[in-house]
Amino acid sequence: MLADVAQTGRSLTRDELRTRREAGERAAEAGHGLRAVVGVHLCATRTAWPTFEAPGASLLAAVEQAIDAVAEGFERAQDSSVRQDRSARREFVDDLLHGHRDLGRLAERAERFGLRFSHSHAVAVAAHSAPDKQSDFLLRRVEQALFARFGNRRILLTTKDGRLVCIAPGDQDEVLAYFAQQVGAAVPNDPRVATGRAHSGAGGVVHSYEEALNVLDLAERLDLDGPLLRAAELLVYPVLTRDRDAMADLVRHTLGPLCGARGGVLPLLDTLTVYFGAGCNAAAAARQLQVSVRTLTYRLERIHCLTGADPADPEDRYALQTAVIGARLLDWPRQEL
Repeated sequence: MLADVAQTGRSLTRDELRTRREAGERAAEAGHGLRAVVGVHLCATRTAWPTFEAPGASLLAAVEQAIDAVAEGFERAQDSSVRQDRSARREFVDDLLHGHRDLGRLAERAERFGLRFSHSHAVAVAAHSAPDKQSDFLLRRVEQALFARFGNRRILLTTKDGRLVCIAPGDQDEVLAYFAQQVGAAVPNDPRVATGRAHSGAGGVVHSYEEALNVLDLAERLDLDGPLLRAAELLVYPVLTRDRDAMADLVRHTLGPLCGARGGVLPLLDTLTVYFGAGCNAAAAARQLQVSVRTLTYRLERIHCLTGADPADPEDRYALQTAVIGARLLDWPRQEL
């Protein structure tokens, strides 16, 4: 080919470029690296370089065309393989998290993705706000960062229902912490990332995933912040809501009298929420609410007067704070109890 280019000064033909692309595809499918493939082509170029007088510009242009075509075919084959792999991962995760009945087949597929159901696994879920069209880009970016740092540590990363999902060995919490850090770096609006506890078996992965989803729901209701919210650190909230009727009774009995306040219940409920969140520090709570300490103190006194419970008293404070948490979990007073 180079000899003919040297004689005529022509560019490569469509068929010649097609054969170079096909060679690049075969090289990728055979597992060769692009650097090695380019090196082989340059070596062959040096060997086949015409010894007679020839226009070097035409020869170099032909070599450039050939290598560009090889690289295009190589990248096309790689992209196809990556797309198929991502599709297979999504299908596997869907089957896993929907309780696929053929556990033997599921375990075989799990091995392909680095999961061993005999070990425990924990799941992190990121509720990012990136548009759907950017989800694949976000997945690639986070995936590259994870594997660059941790290598092959039996990590499975995919998307499900618009969320990023990371499954990692249960004894490697640093993987999920780094996953949360990378999602936060890639998405500008401080996305919430939650993790379930580590559990063993295929059902354990599902359990951990559901725990992570529940934590995201809690974080939304309670406006919890943090780069990583762990189910193990928030177990008190499921306990509080396990008996919904009892919690509803507590909210009605403790906070119901606030409904008679001038201006409604929400300003006083927000005051209690911020006051307890500030560790019962009136000055800090007033700053957060953007009111004077005197105004905050008046509101607390009004709450004491209406409910009979004093936010400054340790025993009353416990009942009030529990009721406030219950109100947020039950979305009261927006939802009737």
